[in-house]
Amino acid sequence: MIDTPDHAVQCVRRIRGNIEKVIVGKRDAINLVLVALSCRGHVLIEDVPGVGKTSLVSALAKSVDGTFKRIQFTPDVMPSDITGFSSYSPRTGEFEYRPGAVMSQFILADEINRTSPKTQSSLLEVMEENQVTVDGRTYPAPTPFMVLATQNPVEYLGTYPLPEAQLDRFFMKITLGYPTQAEESKMLDRFRRGDPLAELYAVAKSEDIAKIQEIVETVHVDNALNNFIVKIARETRAQEEVLLGASPRASLCLYKAAQAWALFSGRDYAIPDDILRMAPHLLEHRILLKQEARLKRITALDVVSRAVAAAAETERL
Repeated sequence: MIDTPDHAVQCVRRIRGNIEKVIVGKRDAINLVLVALSCRGHVLIEDVPGVGKTSLVSALAKSVDGTFKRIQFTPDVMPSDITGFSSYSPRTGEFEYRPGAVMSQFILADEINRTSPKTQSSLLEVMEENQVTVDGRTYPAPTPFMVLATQNPVEYLGTYPLPEAQLDRFFMKITLGYPTQAEESKMLDRFRRGDPLAELYAVAKSEDIAKIQEIVETVHVDNALNNFIVKIARETRAQEEVLLGASPRASLCLYKAAQAWALFSGRDYAIPDDILRMAPHLLEHRILLKQEARLKRITALDVVSRAVAAAAETERL
């Protein structure tokens, strides 16, 4: 039973260790996913094929004994495939709700940018409010609920870029990257006798995740750090190369992420380093640059770095 911050940290470490039985050498990425889970957030994983995106999501779901569904996004996927639909039942003489693929605790939205904007938008409500509305009736999603979407940053043929409203729903964006030579060799050895994912067992329950989420919210964040977070967000909006800066939702997400990282670090209070550690992953995908920024080779990460530096100087942190 999880009833103290120490118990919560121990549980998070068990989950991480379990995932690492499948995913080799990606502790930073695993930590970030667990931060998002602890904050009731969703994750966009942007990386090339074959680096373990699907395996990471599957291992996470298995580790917490959660229900898992994979949605392969293609141009012919319809919104009703995601949210569900109502159908007439001759037995009862009424319309009954048929749950869609989104009615699961962990959703892998694979190649999310390969489906139409109409289908992409079917995720907006459930990602923000943990519910879907079908034919005027609202149905709650299971808890915990988490969407982990993937997209390929290299191949754009036949894709539909995610709109800003969709990107803003994602708590953070991460990449896995290629393993080192030693890590790739270790991966081959680990998979030599079969797939370790098939042998993975749960080390936590859904109730444990809910308790961790509650404990994260008790982590103290000083008013000075509140101002630091707000200043960072405002600085991203003030830069001349930026068309769309970090939203107020981004500020709230950064606040929550700092709480979670503080807890993972064994503290019941946040410090500036927690914000600095989380800011790039929380803000980069929310920043839309003007065309001239691309010509100057200025990236969203550059904007975040400038905003953090300016905010730190102003707040004297």
